[in-house]
Amino acid sequence: MAAACIKLISAFIFPVFLLHLLLAGATASPNPKLSCDQTPYPKICRAMLNKHYYDQPAAVFRHQAIQATLARASAAHQLALAVDTSSLDAPAKAAWADCLQLCERTISNLNDSLSSSCSHDDSQTWFSAALANQETCRNSFTELGSSYHFPSSPFFSQNISDAVCNLLAINKAAAAPAAGGNRKLLSGRFPTWVSGADRKLLQSSSVNANLVVAKDGSGNYKTISEAVAAAGKQASGTSRFVIYVKAGIYNENVAVTKSMKNLMIVGDGIDKTVVTASKNVADGSTTFNSATFATVGNGFIARDMTFENTAGPQKHQAVALRSGSDLSVFYRCSFKGYQDTLYVHSERQFYRNCDIYGTVDFIFGDSAVVFQNCNLYARKPMAGQQNTFTAQGRTDPNENTGISIYDSVIAAASDLSPVQSSVKSYLGRPWKQYSRTVVMETNIGSLINAAGWLEWSGNFALSTLYYAEYANTGAGAGTSGRVKWPGYHVLTSASEAEKFTVGNFISGDSWIPATGVPYTSGL
Repeated sequence: MAAACIKLISAFIFPVFLLHLLLAGATASPNPKLSCDQTPYPKICRAMLNKHYYDQPAAVFRHQAIQATLARASAAHQLALAVDTSSLDAPAKAAWADCLQLCERTISNLNDSLSSSCSHDDSQTWFSAALANQETCRNSFTELGSSYHFPSSPFFSQNISDAVCNLLAINKAAAAPAAGGNRKLLSGRFPTWVSGADRKLLQSSSVNANLVVAKDGSGNYKTISEAVAAAGKQASGTSRFVIYVKAGIYNENVAVTKSMKNLMIVGDGIDKTVVTASKNVADGSTTFNSATFATVGNGFIARDMTFENTAGPQKHQAVALRSGSDLSVFYRCSFKGYQDTLYVHSERQFYRNCDIYGTVDFIFGDSAVVFQNCNLYARKPMAGQQNTFTAQGRTDPNENTGISIYDSVIAAASDLSPVQSSVKSYLGRPWKQYSRTVVMETNIGSLINAAGWLEWSGNFALSTLYYAEYANTGAGAGTSGRVKWPGYHVLTSASEAEKFTVGNFISGDSWIPATGVPYTSGL
């Protein structure tokens, strides 16, 4: 295995003199040197890189580290494909399938980060996503109680997670000083990353759809899945491809793959166009694969849709929508479930004028995501359960991920409201070591417990997490009784809060305007 991996690594590494030619003059500022000693896992770094690449200029060292990590991920994928899984138990087979898909996504993330046109923020996003992929793979094996010894799997044995942590540190060190985001509000209150054409699509009362879905047969297809499959064959990926889904209830699981870029799904409105299913962990699905609707094709947009998982609270983890789509937008949509309703898995996401319903950890994942002008509703959980609105999954301090809730409403749903005094509800809890969630200028209802936030397990992550509140209102917004954890903050500085706005946290001014969704860039 080691010899094969070394051959694969050498195949990916370019001669250093070519790199110098490619990178010479790329920046006018001094290019500091980096070495493996500056990474969190120096032994892994040295094992992956030839000594010739130690103490190189930052750009060269970064490029070689990406290439070596890409080689590891590619080797893991090839080894995993060659494994005969017929003897594995059902949970291990389900997890293996997840991990193959996630490993492919990691390879794609690493390849994207090698592009000369990507920014350091782009790369940090894709490295963060690669780390989330590795963590999700591990979760899939553990959550179903698989008997398989995960550390002996190719997904673990190639040290990909440690290598990606090194990349996050290297990329951060190599980044030029930030120029500062453009925080002013743009025309139509959209970020700049939304094009004028996409703004029109999002705000127009009618759309010129490429394909139409209708249950009564009046469109091109009767199911969303059929239309998405057709879009994969017809769409170029460079221009927006629109599928209009007429009002109706569509009982199906839908997957938008990574090859389907710039796809847009438009319905007739919340609770009018509904896609619904009931896959869940209790019935043998992994959380990752339980989603009624899943998208990883970059640039995905949904408007006027409801995504639902009807498994119910007794089935535990059951996802309505999972997004790993970079620069994805959800506008005037509803997400309904109980535990794990909305899986904001990875990369940059924006939700505007949306409704999200759930009970336990119902907004969770490791993306960089902003919820703006949204309604977050806690439902009535099972007896003995507590509601937690968020469970953010950052595992490395250098990840640029987190959940930002801004100018929104946090309240009890109609089924919880009459009995909310008998149910404890919290803003969130730390799913992973460096969990990060910020609530700003939001109306917080009386259902929220005075402590505000809940422990995951004892003292786990309480000093490494980052939870913050800024200028919130409502009966549950008082901070005098909040937790006293080292990682919890009551923000009083607008400049600190600005770090978590659309313009700064997800670089929204560079991509949201193209989608046509209205937004506020700063506070």
